[in-house]
Formats: sequence, structure tokens, C-alpha cells
Amino acid sequence: MTRRALVVRLDSLGDVLLCGPAVRAVAASPDIDEVWMLCSSIGAEAARRLPGVDRVLVWDCPWITATRPAVTPERMRALDRLLSEARPSVVVILTSFHQSPLPLALQLRLAGDYCRIVGASTDYAGSLLDVRLRPGEDFSEDLPEPERALVIAGAAGFALPDGDDGRLRLTGAAPPPVATAGLSDIVVVHPGASASARRWPAERHAAAVRRLRAEGWDVVVTGGPAERELTALVSDGGTQALDLGGTTGLATLAGILSRARVVVTGNTGPAHVAAAVGAPVVSLFSPVVPASRWAPYGVPHVLLGDQTAPCRDSRATECPVTGHPCLSSVTPDDVVAACEQLAGPSPASRSRAGQEVRA
Repeated sequence: MTRRALVVRLDSLGDVLLCGPAVRAVAASPDIDEVWMLCSSIGAEAARRLPGVDRVLVWDCPWITATRPAVTPERMRALDRLLSEARPSVVVILTSFHQSPLPLALQLRLAGDYCRIVGASTDYAGSLLDVRLRPGEDFSEDLPEPERALVIAGAAGFALPDGDDGRLRLTGAAPPPVATAGLSDIVVVHPGASASARRWPAERHAAAVRRLRAEGWDVVVTGGPAERELTALVSDGGTQALDLGGTTGLATLAGILSRARVVVTGNTGPAHVAAAVGAPVVSLFSPVVPASRWAPYGVPHVLLGDQTAPCRDSRATECPVTGHPCLSSVTPDDVVAACEQLAGPSPASRSRAGQEVRA
């Protein structure tokens, strides 16, 4: 009989990437033949590119997914069918501090008491969890998300193999678009984010792009299909930067970011894609969630934004403070300086230095 583990992460693309080390720990176990993942439709593409995942099951969860789909008998029956198909021997439910594994654990028990279920819950779990970790007691709530996931997987008996450094990884990065051919000193700017509270103002992005371009950097602006207007504004209609808004799926985005000297973005999925391909990140980080948990993991980064602003730890999706002070306090010059801190002197600076030497 196939010994199958089901790893669950039901929110966004970035969150799925952050649990990659935990997935590798499960896959490395000699007691497991296959690792399946249960993910939302938003996170599924990332799950398919995590090393160690054999199959991805897609289900949008009413109590975790940001779209909050309705709880209907049909939706819950769809989940039951997926669980019956997976029939895992062990389930590792990965959650952030504000999420509970218990509703899913209940569905697993109702589907049949045939598997061991592991999760972290501040609430009493009764018979829903076979192994229950108590956040704040069994582990610190300030752990970075990848380390939190590894602790939960560890409670199920899974550990990273020797030689695995625990950093983020993904497979199947595509070659960068032909339009990037000939670019060398690349700075990627990704101005969008699903939550407005996490966005640096578009005009500041545009000003930073102009400054970066003036310093000789090859700037590439990226964004999703719904962000074409934003990327056009930030790139000044493509005159100051290569505008790839709406043209890059995850694989292509990973290929572009892997070539970047530095990536400028907020606390959003592309920051974690950048970390997964080893790119340094200038992180425009709104403190609505703690940077200690969600900052770019395992790569050099510079954190910009007032981490003590009144919105701190509010988990707000729309800024609750007039003027968006946590990020509006960051200037374009701050971003340019952070890029040079991570990537070294700009092409223009190197050219000026060469001219002085020749003189």
C-alpha cells in the first residue's frame, strides 16, 4: 500500500512557497512514498513547483482563502472527494498564527479516522489532532514562516535531510522573455500587491524607476494581468523600463527574477519567488503583519518602511491610517540606496569611477 502524506496550505502563492522546506522534510522521510498537497486555486501553481510534491489537489477554503467562497454542501462534498482520493496516512496542516487547523481536521475525521493529523492550534483540539502544537508555548510565534512550518512538520516526525539548508526553492523556472535579451544590470520592480495596505504609492515607484534608470540600471517592471495600468504608469509607458505587466506566469517570473541583481517589491508573492531563486530583495514592508515572520527568507534583503507605525500587527488589507505613513515615509532615494547596498555600485557610478582612474 502506498504510504502517502498530505501537506495542507490553503492560502496564497507566497504562503505555499514559504512551506517548501517543510514539504521537502516530509518528502525526505523513508516512511513516505508520495507527498500530495492540498492548496487553494491561488496557491496551486506554486505547489506544483515545490521540490518533493507528487500531486496537487485544489480546493478553495471558506475559512482561509481571501476570496471567502460560500460554505455549501457541494463545496464540502468536493473536499470529501479529494480527501477520499488522497487517503493519506498522515496529514500535516500548515497554518499561520491567525489560522486554525481544526475545521479541516474535523472534515478529515468525518471522512474516516484512518490518518494521523498534525497541526498547531491555540484552541483545545480534543480528538481532532493526534499531535497538537501550542503556539507561543511549544514554539515562538515570532519564527519566520518557513521555520514555523518546519516545526509543525517536525512534530509529525519529519526533518530536512543532511545538506538541505532549509531555504526556499522552486523548480521549472522558464527562460526570461526575449525582450530581456541584452540586459545585464537588471533591477526588477514589482509595484503591485493584492492588499492596498501593502503597496508603496505608484508615483513613488515611478520616481524610483526614473532614478534607477538614470544610474544605468536595466529596469524591468512586472505585474499581474490586472495590473497592466499600474505597470504602464510605473514604467512611464515603457520609456523608463521594460514593462512586462500581465505577461509573466510564475515560471517566467521566476526566470526573470533569477537574473535580477536586486528585486524591489512589497510584502507579496513575488518577494518569496525572488527568495526562492536566490535574488536579493528591497522589501517595501508594511507592518500590518510582522516582518519577523514574512520578510524575504534566506536571501540578503533591506527592509524599508516604518515598522513601528500605528497599523502595526493590524492585519489590515486597506490602510487604517490616513496618509499610509508606514510606506509613504519611504523615498525613491531610499530605494535606490537600498538597491546599491545589495547589488553594489550602479553602472553609472562604476563608469564615473573608471573615468576618474583614467584621468
